Amino acid sequence: MKPLLQINNIHLSFAGIHALRDVSLHLEESMLFAIIGPNGAGKTSLFNCISGFYQPQEGQIYFKGQDITRQPAHHIAPMGITRMFQNLALFEHMTVLDNLLIGRHQHFQTRWWQDLFWTRKTRQAEVQHREKIEEIIDFLDLERYRPMPIGILPYGIRKRVELGRALATEPTLLLLDEPAAGLNQEETEDLARYLLDIKEELHITQILIEHELGFVLDLAEQIAVLDFGVKIAEGPPEEIRNNPQVKLAYTGVEA
Repeated sequence: MKPLLQINNIHLSFAGIHALRDVSLHLEESMLFAIIGPNGAGKTSLFNCISGFYQPQEGQIYFKGQDITRQPAHHIAPMGITRMFQNLALFEHMTVLDNLLIGRHQHFQTRWWQDLFWTRKTRQAEVQHREKIEEIIDFLDLERYRPMPIGILPYGIRKRVELGRALATEPTLLLLDEPAAGLNQEETEDLARYLLDIKEELHITQILIEHELGFVLDLAEQIAVLDFGVKIAEGPPEEIRNNPQVKLAYTGVEA
C-alpha cells in the first residue's frame, strides 16, 4: 500500500541559505506524526513545501500517489490538505457558527444566481453544510459558544474554533503548526484529547509541529527531528527521547 504522503529528498534554499537539505518522510493513513526541532530547524519551511507556499529546488512530494511538488496552494487545498496556522485568522466580529461555515467554502457547488434567488438547490446545500458544522460543534464541545462573536471568547476557545474550521474542510491530511502555542496546561490537555479523537474517530492523518516536547512525546506515534534543515532522527517517541543527537540539538550539550 502506498503511503498517504511521501516526501523524497527535498532541498530548499533562499539566496544560498539552506532551509531544508535532503529531507525525506513518509506517512501512512490515520497517523499522528510530529516534526520537532530547535528554532530555525526548517519545520515551517517543510510545511510550506507540503502546502504549496514554497516549491523546493530538488526532490518530490507525493500525496495519494500524485506528484504535488510544483502545485500551487490553491490546487493542493482541494485535494484534501488543510493547514492550521499558529497565528489565528478568525473573523472576530462574526460568530463561532459563521466562522466554521467559512471552512465549507470549497465545498459550495451552487452558482451565484442560485444563491441570489435562494433556489431549492441552494437551500438543500445550506442544510447539508450546516449539518456538517453541527457535527463539528458537537465534536469540539462548542455548543455554548456557537452564537457568540469570536472577539469576546478566550484564546483557548478561539484555538478550538480554528481547529474546527480546519475540520470543516473535510481534510485527509491536517497540518498543525504549533497548535498548543499560548495555551495553558488545561487547554493543552484538552487539545491533546481532541487530536487523539480526530485520529481515532475521524481517521484524519495529522502532522504536528510543536516546541513543547512533553506534548509531542505523549501524543505522536512517530517523530522526525530537524536541525539546521537536516533530518537528524526519526522514530517512535521513546527512541527520540533517548537519542543523543536530539539531546545535543536541543541543549547544545552532548549526552
